[in-house]
Amino acid sequence: MLAPTPSFAPQILVRRAARPASKEDAIREAAQLLTAAGCIDAAYGDGMLRRETVANTFLGHGVVIPHGMVDDRHLVRASGIAVLQVPDGVLWHDGQSAHLVVAIAAQSDTHITILRRLTRLIQDEARLAHLRTTERDADIVEALSADSATGVSGPATDLRQRFDWTVDYPTGLHARPAAHWVEVAKSCRARIQVRSGAQVADAKSLIGLLQLGLRCGDAVTISAEGDDEAGALARICAAVTGLSAGEKAAAQRAAEAAAKAAGPVAGWNPAGGPTIMAGIGASPGIAIGPVHVLASAEVAVPDEPEPLTTGGDRLHRALGATADQLKALADDTERRLGKADAAIFQAQAELIQDTDLITLACQLMVEGHGVAFAWNEAVSRLAGQLAALGNPVLAGRAADLRDVGRRVLAQIDPALKSGHDLPDSPCILIAPDLAPSDTAGLDPARVIGLATAQGGPSSHTAILARTLGIPAIVAGGPGLLALANQATAILDGGTGRLYLDPSPDDVASAEDWRRKQRAQAEAEARERALPARTRDGHAVAVGANVNNPEQVPFALDQGAEGVGLMRTEFLFLERGDTPSEDDQYATYSGMLKALGGRPLIVRTLDIGGDKQVAHLNLPREENPFLGVRGARLLLRRPDLLEPQLRALYRAAKDHVAADAPTGAHAPLSIMMPMITSVPEVLRLRAIAEGIRAEIGAPYVPLGIMIEVPAAAIQADVLARHCDFFSIGTNDLTQYALAIDRQNTELAPEADSLHPAVLRLIHMTCEGAARHGRFVGVCGGIAGDPFGACLLAGLGVHELSMTPRDLPGVKARLRGAEIAALKALALRACEQEDAAGVRVLDAEGAAA
Repeated sequence: MLAPTPSFAPQILVRRAARPASKEDAIREAAQLLTAAGCIDAAYGDGMLRRETVANTFLGHGVVIPHGMVDDRHLVRASGIAVLQVPDGVLWHDGQSAHLVVAIAAQSDTHITILRRLTRLIQDEARLAHLRTTERDADIVEALSADSATGVSGPATDLRQRFDWTVDYPTGLHARPAAHWVEVAKSCRARIQVRSGAQVADAKSLIGLLQLGLRCGDAVTISAEGDDEAGALARICAAVTGLSAGEKAAAQRAAEAAAKAAGPVAGWNPAGGPTIMAGIGASPGIAIGPVHVLASAEVAVPDEPEPLTTGGDRLHRALGATADQLKALADDTERRLGKADAAIFQAQAELIQDTDLITLACQLMVEGHGVAFAWNEAVSRLAGQLAALGNPVLAGRAADLRDVGRRVLAQIDPALKSGHDLPDSPCILIAPDLAPSDTAGLDPARVIGLATAQGGPSSHTAILARTLGIPAIVAGGPGLLALANQATAILDGGTGRLYLDPSPDDVASAEDWRRKQRAQAEAEARERALPARTRDGHAVAVGANVNNPEQVPFALDQGAEGVGLMRTEFLFLERGDTPSEDDQYATYSGMLKALGGRPLIVRTLDIGGDKQVAHLNLPREENPFLGVRGARLLLRRPDLLEPQLRALYRAAKDHVAADAPTGAHAPLSIMMPMITSVPEVLRLRAIAEGIRAEIGAPYVPLGIMIEVPAAAIQADVLARHCDFFSIGTNDLTQYALAIDRQNTELAPEADSLHPAVLRLIHMTCEGAARHGRFVGVCGGIAGDPFGACLLAGLGVHELSMTPRDLPGVKARLRGAEIAALKALALRACEQEDAAGVRVLDAEGAAA
């Protein structure tokens, strides 16, 4: 039925109890109402469907606002609203269900009034619930006609069903448990509120809950009213109390970790009593200097008003893109660190969906402010309210809100992307975590040390820190981020410790230790150009792990004889789109040119596991380390594999020496990651050979990565079909030991010197030897002097590592004899655990 509206515009058309089969049907039905009423030309309905392909019109709380494209404004004859009441709901976006479809056809600025009414209406859960099932059209018309604001916060009284509880979370109600409360509350149709004294918050609003500032020991009343209120109260109370044990356990673990951090370590130890913050050593070396906690520089946000339709579209797109970013970050963190730490980013995602925040931003836009200014102002106001509560935990949530607000701001206008406020003088940088591209951009002259709250020792952040020669620790915990900038600290990247407020004697002792370490490194560096040839004449090829041509000169200067691993995924990770074939060709050609005839081994795209690329639109997997990654992905995505192979073969063709004999090839080899079976190798070889023949390129050796136990065990069979092997010890370790390489709790146990891993390496070398195949190692232990000795003894022909590790590894190998290294490797394989293997180093068995 159609309901007449009052004399004022716009006309409101209502159809109750609608049952559209899909989102598209709902939009068409609403458009038909508007067309029949003379509000729009029929073509405007097509524009409403097109709008859904470029923007999400789900406003929240079951309300959607489909509308036309900006260019279709001329098709609106008169302002009107068509409302479909869908009691059973219709699937709209990302599993969200729409119950009120409010289709808008607006002339001039009529839409501003409608948006203001809707942003207020979605705060009144009880009224929305009523509108979903009401049998009176007038109820819906009145809700969209009334300009009086509904109450944002409830009265300081309780709802019909209530539950009293005393907060027993040791750190109070911080973001992670609060986000869980919100998640459960949103699954209930009843209204749920939380009262502390005279303060009341909607349980479905994360910011509202955090603003209560609940501390351990505070008394609260949780109450509910509406549909299935008793069931809703039972569910929220179960969620609230169910978190208690986990919060207490987390606090206990933190206390135990702090106690453990105070003990001595193998390496430099201060004589005084500085405050110790322990993490995991990621890049060796000692840094002494001021601490600087990373914060983004403030960006002046101009106020540039625009029509609310376009401004609203930009905000919707920005929120959606940011939600995707945070979801990917949360997924990645759950894989690396576990669900508890991933909840940090889930809580951030909840922040940008908060009704209070979005409503305030919309109201500022309604008042005539630009979308970027309105969003930034809304974030600043609410973050300021949280920070003013005087609770350090909530102050951290204010920082979370500002951080995620900056993400959205950069999506609204990329020109507003904030930089980092690094000081001009050298500092020890503290950060939550750094993306590989962020780490790669650090200047070692300004960042002399790095400590991150998250991450793992084999993460790409750690690898890049070692490449840059920056002492670094990872997985230091959130306490790092609460530090104040201070004058002096000592960071030991070897032992994974940050010492705060050291005494002058401690500083002098650390400086003396550092001088001795540097003296040894300088002695090794003076001979870095010498080959890695043992005393009895056994040569081991030594290469570098690099990502781009600009890194090659430094690697060669450090003594690299070539590049044993070029990680091509960084071409994809460091940009917002997929690099073209020409883009890749330019990079590979540049690498060959920079190497001047020295060997280059390129690994094809290794995406999956801990490396995710948003613009590749890969499906989410429950366990991506055991899913579609590496070669598995490439075989399913010819659009990624084939352009990369064409670019590589083009580069090979262009870099064969002009005077080279027939059949000669460029100093290029290609290796495929994450191989588990012979059929995979055969399929990849066939694809590669077809592309090589098409381009007319010379023969290029094709190898595979040995990263899973299955490949190591079947190395003798795989070697029949491959030109060489390259062992990735980081992945081989995680698969052999069933330890996620990014899990900070288990990281100390994920030791590549575990005898089981060493036996798999030995098995690989024996299998390769049966067919005369070359074996290299490009994993982390290749850059450890002791690990390099073991690898050489196991039969590895080539070691590839971070350039700065080259001099030390070459010096250690030159001081050994291959016969002794073989005996040492056999002893290592016979040990019971990694600790037993490392004792062999302490005993000087490699000498």
